[in-house]
Amino acid sequence: MKLKRLLLRYYPPGIILEYVQGGELKTKSIDLLDLSPGTDVGALVEEIRKAEPLITASRKEQVIHLILRLQEKLGQQEDHKFYLFKVLRAHILPLTNVAFNKSGSCFITGSYDRTCKIWDTASGEELRTLEGHRNVVYAIAFNNPYGDKIATGSFDKTCKLWSAETGKCYHTFRGHTAEIVCLSFNLQSTLIATGSMDTTAKLWDIQNGEEVVMLTGHSAEIIALSFNTTGDRIITGSFDHTVVVWDVGTGRKLHTLIGHRAEISSAQFNWDCSLIVTGSMDKTCMLWNAVTGTRVATLTGHDDEVLDVCFDYTGQRIATSSADGSARVYNAETKKCIAKLEGHGGEISKICFNPQGSRILTASSDKTARLWDPHTGQCIQILEGHTDEIFSSAFNYKGDIIITEGHSKSVQLVFLE
Repeated sequence: MKLKRLLLRYYPPGIILEYVQGGELKTKSIDLLDLSPGTDVGALVEEIRKAEPLITASRKEQVIHLILRLQEKLGQQEDHKFYLFKVLRAHILPLTNVAFNKSGSCFITGSYDRTCKIWDTASGEELRTLEGHRNVVYAIAFNNPYGDKIATGSFDKTCKLWSAETGKCYHTFRGHTAEIVCLSFNLQSTLIATGSMDTTAKLWDIQNGEEVVMLTGHSAEIIALSFNTTGDRIITGSFDHTVVVWDVGTGRKLHTLIGHRAEISSAQFNWDCSLIVTGSMDKTCMLWNAVTGTRVATLTGHDDEVLDVCFDYTGQRIATSSADGSARVYNAETKKCIAKLEGHGGEISKICFNPQGSRILTASSDKTARLWDPHTGQCIQILEGHTDEIFSSAFNYKGDIIITEGHSKSVQLVFLE
């Protein structure tokens, strides 16, 4: 094995090693999820060198330099405000979803008008329209981190794969017998997963456009799915109150996570694939051991349905949003609630951390999105201007652009000052 080069990964903090083994170029990552501005870098590098033979004495100074750069990034102050950059009247009918490519240089919108549109973030100009679906385009995604392909899932029971550069349709994936309501690329950009109201999920090969495996076993609609970062597991959340963990290679059911007493609303792996978080209409959020499938904790406190859940990029905190108009932040290790985010005047349908983990973004039916400090629960900024409820919002990878989407056919782009 010969190390070729070292690359920085800011979110979550880590170093990527590119090396040659048997004439083949490979990569592996050293995750630094616990890195903080106060970490002793010298001691940390010694630990890394003991565990990783590719990091030789001659590379020590380079690794120190990279970790200092990560520390500097982590220590940057977050006292900037966001300002409204543009309002785009995106479609002739209401929108269903929005998504950034990794850098945030462009984004996509799906709509009831049966199209998906690609937009230039800096100018707000429409780059192209992806046409061909015969019903609502509901689920959309870029194959981040690459960002050269787009997947669209429709109520017409098909999923399409497109070139983000040219708008050419590579494949139409057919086989579901009801609406496709969720989809995801694996991080390796080799597979697309689609979840459907027909109670099944399917994995599709991006290269040849063929169905790789069908995941059967749920007794009701699948409305959430998520790959883990290594790409060997996928979870599906269903209206049958369960979440299932599947082996991606074989399509075998590994675990059924049973415990919720109502429909699942959201499910996600943490970064290191050790935990799964699930949110449900039963007003609770549950934490599960991803390896054994056992329940680790039930996170309570909401007075109404939990509509969305997420981990921060390092997997150390969990955020939940609810129809009760509040959001909560929990420590994944202690399972304790560390902040309550209160102030919205309506249900919060979407919640996410910025990549740095220093801000939380919520989208609400009260026509506003809000930015919060996850440590104190304090509202930092209210993003206003929508004339209808906001049901989707997202950060770009740098965390300096926000996109919010309302039922009223408009998209707002909000930039960091």
